[in-house]
Amino acid sequence: MSVTELTDEQREIRDLARRFAEEEIAPHAATWDRERTFPLDVFGRLGELGLMGVCVPVEYGGAGADHLSYALVLEELSRADAGVGVTVAVHTGAGTLPVLAHGTEEQRRRIVPPLAQGHELAAFALTEPDAGSDAAAMRTRYDEATGTVTGTKQWITNGSYARHVTVFARDGERVSAFATRTFEAVREEEKLGLHSSSTADLRFEASPAERLGPPGAGMRIALSTLDGGRIGIAAQAVGIAQAALDLAAGYAKQRNAFGRPIGAFQAISHKLAEMQTEIEAARALVWRAARLKDAGRPHTVEGAQAKLFASRVARHWTGEAIQVLGGYGYTREFPAERYYRDAKVTEIYEGTSEIQRLVIARGLLGEIAG
Repeated sequence: MSVTELTDEQREIRDLARRFAEEEIAPHAATWDRERTFPLDVFGRLGELGLMGVCVPVEYGGAGADHLSYALVLEELSRADAGVGVTVAVHTGAGTLPVLAHGTEEQRRRIVPPLAQGHELAAFALTEPDAGSDAAAMRTRYDEATGTVTGTKQWITNGSYARHVTVFARDGERVSAFATRTFEAVREEEKLGLHSSSTADLRFEASPAERLGPPGAGMRIALSTLDGGRIGIAAQAVGIAQAALDLAAGYAKQRNAFGRPIGAFQAISHKLAEMQTEIEAARALVWRAARLKDAGRPHTVEGAQAKLFASRVARHWTGEAIQVLGGYGYTREFPAERYYRDAKVTEIYEGTSEIQRLVIARGLLGEIAG
C-alpha cells in the first residue's frame, strides 16, 4: 500500500467525520470562538457515530478502527474547528488509551465504554505549574496508605468537563499513573485560541485514585502516551492548515485586482503552491507515524517529526493565508485569523517543538544530543 492509499474503511470513516464537521461544526465555529462556548452536546453526537472512540476495540465500546483512521478523523474535525479537534484528541489519545494499554481488564471494562461512546469526557493530567517539559519535577503525591492523590495540575485540556482523569503523581520516590474521578476544576484558562475547548487547572485533594500499571511506571506510561498523542496533534495541525489553504485558494479565485483574480499573479499562485506542497508533506508524515503505531512498531521519532513539521506548517501558512486575504484576513469577517490563533499552540502542547527536536536528535545521535 502506498503512503497515500487508504482502505475503504478508512475512507468511509474520514468521509463520515468530514460530513459531520461540515454540517454540524463548521457553521457554528465562529460563534463558539467569539462566545468561548464549549459545545458539549457535539461530543455526545460524535459518540453516537463512533468517533469518540475510533481506535478503541469494539469489545470496549469503540469503533474498532485503526490509528490512521483516528488521525483522519482528527484532521477533519480540526479543519472545521480546532477546539473540537483537540477535545477529541486528548479525550481519546491521552485520556482513554492509557487505560486500555495499562489498566487491568476490570478497569478497561468499567472505565472505557462510557468514554468511547461519548457519554463522558476524559483528560490527561501531567503538567504542573513548576513541571512542564520537565515532567519529572512534578509535586503531586500519591498516598499509598489512603489510596489518594493530592496536588495541582495546570493547563489540562477538557479539565472543566472531564469525568475521568489519567493523572500522574509521585509514588514515594517514583512516578506512577492513576485513574480518578474525584477532582475540582479551579480555574478555566483564557487563551489566545482554541476558544471552543476547555483548558483548566485541576486540584486533587486526597482524591481516591486507582493505579494504572505497576508502581513506578508513570513516566514510561506518560511518554508512551505522548508518543501517540503527538500524532494526533500533528493531524490537528494538518487540519488547521488545510482549512487555511481552502480559504486562501477560494479567495484567490474570486478576489479581483487590476482586472483579474489575484490568483493569476505569480506572487499569490506560487505562495499557494508551496502551501499545498508543505501540507501534503505534513500529512504524509502523520500517516507514516500512524501506520507505524498500527503495526506495533517504534514510532517515537516519527511521531515527533510529524508534530514538529506539521505544527510549523500550520503556524506559518495560517499566517500566509492572512496575507493572501490582505486586510480582510486581519478581520473576523473571515476565519483566517482564527486559524492563525488556533495553530500556534500546536507548537507547544503534547511537547514543545524544542522537545520534539530533542527527541529526534536523540534518535539520531543517542544520549550525546542535548
